[in-house]
Amino acid sequence: MKLLIIGFARPGHMGNYLTLAANQLGIDYSMIDAAGAEADSRIVRSFYWRLRGKRPARLARFGAEVLERCKGMNPSLVLGTGYAPLERWHIEALRARGARVVNYSTDDPWNPALRAPWFLSTTNAYDAVFTTRRANIEDFRRAGVRAVHHIPFGYVPEVHRPWPADKPAGRRSDVLFVGGCDSDRIPMINALIDAGLEVALFGGYWDRHAKTRPYWRGMADQNTIRAASAAACVSLVLVRRANRDDAVMRSYEAAAIGGCILAEDTPEHRELYGAEGEAAYYFNTTDELVQRTKMLVADAELRGRLSTELRKRILAGGHTYADRLAEMIRLSLESDVRPKRAAAATV
Repeated sequence: MKLLIIGFARPGHMGNYLTLAANQLGIDYSMIDAAGAEADSRIVRSFYWRLRGKRPARLARFGAEVLERCKGMNPSLVLGTGYAPLERWHIEALRARGARVVNYSTDDPWNPALRAPWFLSTTNAYDAVFTTRRANIEDFRRAGVRAVHHIPFGYVPEVHRPWPADKPAGRRSDVLFVGGCDSDRIPMINALIDAGLEVALFGGYWDRHAKTRPYWRGMADQNTIRAASAAACVSLVLVRRANRDDAVMRSYEAAAIGGCILAEDTPEHRELYGAEGEAAYYFNTTDELVQRTKMLVADAELRGRLSTELRKRILAGGHTYADRLAEMIRLSLESDVRPKRAAAATV
């Protein structure tokens, strides 16, 4: 089997993680960097995002390059990640050449802030869609996608691992949060700051707010996050509510890194981490967030036990991206029956 992955190749992005997974599985694969569909100019990118329905500026040219690459490679499976920059006719052309074409949907395409009509019109051209969120399963089915499967996020063992005990860790903090400054997250972070806790923030836009700006430590690679996790008492895991998330990439990565996790109380977090107090703690309200953070900060022995138990649980759970990729390949190729050509999706 030959696999073609279409996604962003930069470290920390799904396309990169899936290539590492393909290497681990010994799969004959190639990758095309989805960054090639974007304009070099920030102004042009902004124009297409705001005024052209979030359409990549070089969408048509990129799709033609994918088709050209496939002439020589002849892949059995084409796996696009997220808003894979392929138009409907590109997907149909790939299928006409005998490839299965599937998508690993890692964002909520029906989130108003992310809704892209050009992408929604392609969804039922795919042989299958794998989604990281259960909330999207019926959405994709209503859009006409025949095969929809829930494939959660995961982690990469060689990337998401504890920081070495014999190396200096990052700057100490009571609570570490890695993620963007979503509007619903600001009151929670503000409450931690008001409670006198030392907060460490990595991610976009926290520097735009006066209260959070002093606690913002910039954007970070995985090694920086690993070091910061080793120096933090608590690793806070928040979902993206606008995405209807039950879990996020950090839900898996923070656990594999070995943090003591305090997470928003969701069914998927409970499924992943177990009952409260077994390997993690949960919160539902801002008051609970502050109370449980203070409790964990004050109890080093409890934190050590939780992080050890959680890492054991994650490592034993079959949650690597190699596990995820193997399952997507199995589900993509197990049936000999191809979907009938679908009409364009209603957006």
